[in-house]
Amino acid sequence: MTQVEIGRGKSGRRAYSLDEIGIVPSRRTRDPEEVSISWQIDAYRFDLPMVVSPMDSVVSPRTAIQIGRLGGLAVLDLEGLWTRYEDPTPLLEEVASLDSDAATRRLQEIYTAPIDDELIGRRIEEIRAAGVTTAVRLSPQKTARHHKAVIDAGVDIFVIRGTTVSAEHVSGRAEPLNLKQFIYELDVPVIVGGCATYTAALHLMRTGAAGVLVGFGGGASHTTRNVLGVVVPMATAISDVAAARRDYMDESGGRYVHVIADGGMGGSGDIAKAIACGADAVMVGSPLARATEAPGRGFHWGSEAHHPELPRGKRVEFGTIGTMQEILHGPSSLADGSMNLMGALRRTMATAGYSDLKEFQRVEVVVAPPQR
Repeated sequence: MTQVEIGRGKSGRRAYSLDEIGIVPSRRTRDPEEVSISWQIDAYRFDLPMVVSPMDSVVSPRTAIQIGRLGGLAVLDLEGLWTRYEDPTPLLEEVASLDSDAATRRLQEIYTAPIDDELIGRRIEEIRAAGVTTAVRLSPQKTARHHKAVIDAGVDIFVIRGTTVSAEHVSGRAEPLNLKQFIYELDVPVIVGGCATYTAALHLMRTGAAGVLVGFGGGASHTTRNVLGVVVPMATAISDVAAARRDYMDESGGRYVHVIADGGMGGSGDIAKAIACGADAVMVGSPLARATEAPGRGFHWGSEAHHPELPRGKRVEFGTIGTMQEILHGPSSLADGSMNLMGALRRTMATAGYSDLKEFQRVEVVVAPPQR
């Protein structure tokens, strides 16, 4: 790819965000009702290519069950309030009532309570008992300490998620998690990320992961760009990681690793464009934070917002617009792409003439300046 000169001593690639590309319809159209948006990873099949981010403002055991029954997969954050407190409801109410200036400091205080392995087991068992696929998240730093409680509770899908996860973490302070060995020894599929480049994704795929997260997650509530200067233009990142998936299939003799776009998708158009760029599914938080059932009560924050030393996220207010059913499946009462997300995806695919997600990954896209 052509390098752009930044100055005499530095050049870089031109990369594209999702709002800089557009989907091009083909010569054929289809009936939206005849379009399939189902997605399968390992032995688990879902009606929707939708993974809901492990954020306390969106996923509780109750909403994880509800999302599962609506056809998606919700990931419970095992470093969140539900594994630190017997009943975090009063704390969630408090977070929603805080002034903006006090929110970050109070979040840091609330999340200092220790993670309880007994609560980990009980939360997983609660979701499993409802008959939906159970997925949970730990950071690489906490995985070695708590993974036994997770496996003993019978989790279906294990998500190892951080701002950036690599297969070659170097640390002189502590023994880093050996992802390849860890995944090999588990009997459950593992999704790992985030990553943003072809090389990083290829290394993660070689660990044996069933899926790789692209991006840093928490797009709407992240301040990573301001704090660390790290940016992931998602259209380019997804396309790069999709290329790594293709090359890894050749290298491994046909093993397929799922690419899951994580973050930076605030509406239905972004979801469609992420899949058009090569994603198999998307991981979103902010669209569901607007649901009336969401634990955050119209507010949204991720794990980066309560980092004890360097917060890289904030609590943001979205308000509520409808139920989870309406946000995922409609009907929509708004014309901004925030409701009936899956109905919009079906209609985009039908307009472009594609009948399933794998076909739709081949759709033509163009570079189009974002509308202001």
